[in-house]
Amino acid sequence: MNTLPQQLANGLFLGSMYGLIAIGYTMVYGIVQLINFAHGEIFMTGGFGALTVYLYVLPDGTSMWIALPAMLIGGGLVSVLIAVGAERFAYRPLRGAPRLAPLITAIGLSLALQQAVFNWYPDAKTDRNFPQIDAGPWHLGSISISSGSLFVIIAAPLCMAALAFFVRLSRTGRAMQATAQDPDTAQLMGIDTNRIIVIAFAIGGFFAAVAAVAYGLRYGQIKYDMGFQMGLKAFTAAVLGGIGNIYGAMIGGLVLGLAETLATSYIDEIPGMQQLGGGGWSSVWAFVLLILVLLFRPQGLVGERVADRA
Repeated sequence: MNTLPQQLANGLFLGSMYGLIAIGYTMVYGIVQLINFAHGEIFMTGGFGALTVYLYVLPDGTSMWIALPAMLIGGGLVSVLIAVGAERFAYRPLRGAPRLAPLITAIGLSLALQQAVFNWYPDAKTDRNFPQIDAGPWHLGSISISSGSLFVIIAAPLCMAALAFFVRLSRTGRAMQATAQDPDTAQLMGIDTNRIIVIAFAIGGFFAAVAAVAYGLRYGQIKYDMGFQMGLKAFTAAVLGGIGNIYGAMIGGLVLGLAETLATSYIDEIPGMQQLGGGGWSSVWAFVLLILVLLFRPQGLVGERVADRA
């Protein structure tokens, strides 16, 4: 399990989750120049939405192969509704306000969502077990792949391919590119920018729900505060790849996942670095990587907010 191929695979699995969440940050920023710090909690509510479908909607004993699509739909619906509601009632009234106002609002909304789940969801004060697929692990040479890892490594490319197709080939996607490039001119050309912004929030919310289901399948549990750390890492991935660039968000997530996994696994083998390895240092190495990249390439690995790359 500590072989280099296994750690590379673990980094790809983790990075795919980061990338799915980071897309929500980068799409919203690319269009309305807003860092939605509540996006981590939108990810968290997607996980609890999926769990609710399994526990309270589906019949007891439903196979996970049947339950999983329903959980994705339920979790996605919850995340999309909260994301769209946040845009409509929290962010849209502040669109013309100084940038500090929506930023503080986003932080407040993040805390409110976290506390709402903590206080009102049954037994949310403790970690909730997440249903598992009764299959696997599968082995590819020296690499062991769990069902949760297999899910995310399939879901992430499919989501990215669908998003790329939507943005490049659909009329709404082209309207999103135009709005990201110049919202005022786009509005003069007849584009309903409010509708485009809502769609960006909705897509980001759905991708966050997919990542939340992947998190639950991979780690076997979800918790009310899981959105804070995952959201922070995903925001780091978005900045790392180039905030505002959706391809950069996924690339940043993969790079961050690989760097975090390899650093925590092998850094303690370097002479004099024995105390700096292990999972407790994962966040430290993630931000060390971010600082190094921003020192030498401030626009990120791919580049910031380029509408024709959206």
